Amino acid sequence: MEPLSSRVRVARVFRFDDPDRVPRWCGASPEFWDKAKRDLSLDDEGLRSRLGDDFRRVYAQFCGPDPVLQNGATWESPFGIQRRGMGYGQPMSHPLADATTVAEVEAFPWPSASRMDVSTIRTDAAAWNNQYAILGGDWSPFWHDAIDLVGQENLYYLMYDHAAAAEALFSRVTDYYEAVSRAIFEQAADAIDIFFFGNDFGSQTGPVLSPELFGRFLVPQLRRLIDLGHAYDLTVMLHCCGGFRELIPQLIDAGLDALHALQPDARGMEPAGLKRDFGKDIVLNGAIDSHHVLIDGNPAFVREETRKLLDIMMPGSGYVGGASHDTILEETPVENVLAMFDAIDEYGRY
Repeated sequence: MEPLSSRVRVARVFRFDDPDRVPRWCGASPEFWDKAKRDLSLDDEGLRSRLGDDFRRVYAQFCGPDPVLQNGATWESPFGIQRRGMGYGQPMSHPLADATTVAEVEAFPWPSASRMDVSTIRTDAAAWNNQYAILGGDWSPFWHDAIDLVGQENLYYLMYDHAAAAEALFSRVTDYYEAVSRAIFEQAADAIDIFFFGNDFGSQTGPVLSPELFGRFLVPQLRRLIDLGHAYDLTVMLHCCGGFRELIPQLIDAGLDALHALQPDARGMEPAGLKRDFGKDIVLNGAIDSHHVLIDGNPAFVREETRKLLDIMMPGSGYVGGASHDTILEETPVENVLAMFDAIDEYGRY
C-alpha cells in the first residue's frame, strides 16, 4: 500500500479499515518533552516528526480574568477551586461540600465559556496543511471538577442520599465544558477531526464507582459531549486511566468512538481481552505499558513488547499505537520511547 497522510491513516483506523500502518500517538509531560528535545537537539515539531506522531492538537486560549492565587496555590480551575502541590496539585477547598439541594447547587457562581478565546483555532489547525489528524475541544473533566467542588467522599454520599442535587451538580459542570467546546466547533469544526476529552473513572483495581452509579449520573453527561462532537461530524475519543472494563459497554452504548490510553496492568484491562470483547465496536488507543516496559525496560525489551502488543491489537484495524499513559513521565528513558515508536513503524505495517 502507498504511504498515507497521517490524517487519512487515522480516518481509516476510525472506520476499521486497514491503513498502511498503525498510527502513532505521543502524549508526554512537559518535563519529558523538554528532556527529549535537549537530548535529540530538536524543536517541538522536529520531535513530533521524529516520533512519527500522527496527531496534532489545537487549544482555546484562556482570556481572563486572571485568578488571584492565595495561600500558596499554584493553579485555579475554571470553577474557582485553587490547588497547591505538584503539577495541578490538590484542591484547597470544597465550596459545595455541604450542598444537598438543587437550589444550593444552582446558587454557585458558575463560570462563563467567554473566559476562553477560540479565535485562533482555525489558524492553528491550518498550520499543518491537512496532513495530520487534528484533536480539538475542551478537556472537559467534569467528574474531577465535581470531586473538587464537593469532595470525593461527599460526592458518593451525595449521589446516594441527594440524587437530584448530584444530577444538578454534574449537569452544571458539564454545561460549562459543553459551551466551550461548542464555541470551538462553531469556530473551526471543519478544521478538526477528533473531539478529545478526558475523565478518569478507573483505579488500579477497577472502576471508582459502580456501573449503576456511572450509568445514572455520568453517562448522561458523557452522552451530551459525545452527541455534541457527532453533531459537528467529529469522531469522539475519551481518555480514561485505570481499570474501567465494567464501564466500557455503557461508553459504547453512549456512542463513544475511541478509548485512550488503556493501562494493561490495571484489573480487567488486559489488551487481548479488550481487543476480543470490544475491538470491533470501539477504537483502542495505547496499551504499551508506560511503567514496566517504558520506564523499567531497555530498548530491546521495549521493541519486543511492542511487537507482541501489535500482534494482538492490529487485526481488524481499530488500533492506535502509543503508551498506556498520555503523560510520558520525565524518568522515562528517551531511547525507550524512540524504540517504542520505531517498533510501531517497523512491525505495524498492514
